[in-house]
Amino acid sequence: MLVCKPSQTNSFFVKFCKSDSIVNTSTPSTGENSIHPWRPWLFWGLAALFYCYGFFQRVAPSVMIDDLMRDFAVSAALLGNLSAFYFYAYAGLQLPVGIALDRFGPRRVLAIMAGCCGFGSLLFGIASDLETAYLGRLLIGAGAAFTWVGALKVAATWFPPHRFALISGLTMMLGMGGAIGGQGPLAALVGSVGWRDTMVGAAALAFILAILIYLVVRDTPDKVKDAPAPKPDQGPSILGGLAQVTRNSQTWWIGLFGAMMTAPMLSFGGLWGVPFMMRSYGLERPQAAFSISLLMLGWALGGPFVGWLTDRIGRRRLPMIVCALSALMTMSCLIYFPGLPALGAYILLFLNGFASGSMVISFATVREHNRTNVAGVALAFANMMVMSTGAFFQPFIGALLDLSWNGTIIEGARYYELSDFKTAFIVLPACGVMALIAAIFTRETYCRPIHQE
Repeated sequence: MLVCKPSQTNSFFVKFCKSDSIVNTSTPSTGENSIHPWRPWLFWGLAALFYCYGFFQRVAPSVMIDDLMRDFAVSAALLGNLSAFYFYAYAGLQLPVGIALDRFGPRRVLAIMAGCCGFGSLLFGIASDLETAYLGRLLIGAGAAFTWVGALKVAATWFPPHRFALISGLTMMLGMGGAIGGQGPLAALVGSVGWRDTMVGAAALAFILAILIYLVVRDTPDKVKDAPAPKPDQGPSILGGLAQVTRNSQTWWIGLFGAMMTAPMLSFGGLWGVPFMMRSYGLERPQAAFSISLLMLGWALGGPFVGWLTDRIGRRRLPMIVCALSALMTMSCLIYFPGLPALGAYILLFLNGFASGSMVISFATVREHNRTNVAGVALAFANMMVMSTGAFFQPFIGALLDLSWNGTIIEGARYYELSDFKTAFIVLPACGVMALIAAIFTRETYCRPIHQE
């Protein structure tokens, strides 16, 4: 059966960092306490599907830009802000997420948050004014904020430690599957039934997922209540841990690397890439959305591969530098290389996603640069830095587009020339430069914890 080992703290993040989670034992069990082999996969699968749904909602506005600008009569800056409301909630809730999951369990928390996503998607789909749409995106982001950590919580509870890395990689791949679904397939659906009906349908999916999570997922094995009670928390408070983490300069360099590697995906892939591909390469919206799917596919494959590679060679810093340089070069060529054929652009998008997926190294590296008793806070802080880039860069690029706009309106929506995008997208190579600098200033850990005094 599965039993829970006592932990030094009630924090899920710290338990994860200590690999202090559910383990298999050789003790046989019978009756209602038997753990069928498929049950952990079912529980994790539903949590991971919620993460997939959250990623789908994260990038969905990118294929609705013209429709949203026309229906709400907004500029690029306001549209970027509308999309970024997702990230305002997501990034702002990262520190409390682990506490809520520990206190109430993933079953209830994830079910409620899936319902929150559903309600937000419904509001967004029926919104008649911009303020209601803002609220809808905010609720979607608030619910999605629990998806990644929630899936890891379920994995840590129901799988032995030696499977945790595999399950984490599979979770990320499912998330990228949602991102891919939010590009080409969603563009086709929006073209067929409209964006409003599509978002209402997405709300129904979230409500169904909420019901399934509540009815199926279990927080702990049946006999966990018979396990010894956890010892009192001996680690620092959240604020004390945050102070320790932020005093460590390496936390900032590593968090900056993860944030700058993620920013192009969240801003270009998550919102502005589809209209750029339409202008630059003469693609129709479904084909442009498909091309952005290649960026997501690169992420899905590059993240697990680079993570495995760094473990294999026992180095973090060199792969970070190589990947940052690769991301900088591929994004610059994609935007500014004249006369590039569409096939070349597809290849560059995939390679950029593959290199940018290396941002997952930042989580392992930030853990290794901080003491174990604050490693969970370090993870949450790094994730907050990463997700904040979507909140900043989506509206910032929109504001830059508005500055270059020549006043052209087509079918009720602002039309931005290719030159406008090239001017606004100068921030994307700048992100690559900053990621490269951050990687250079990151100290090598040789994949082992560095104890800070």
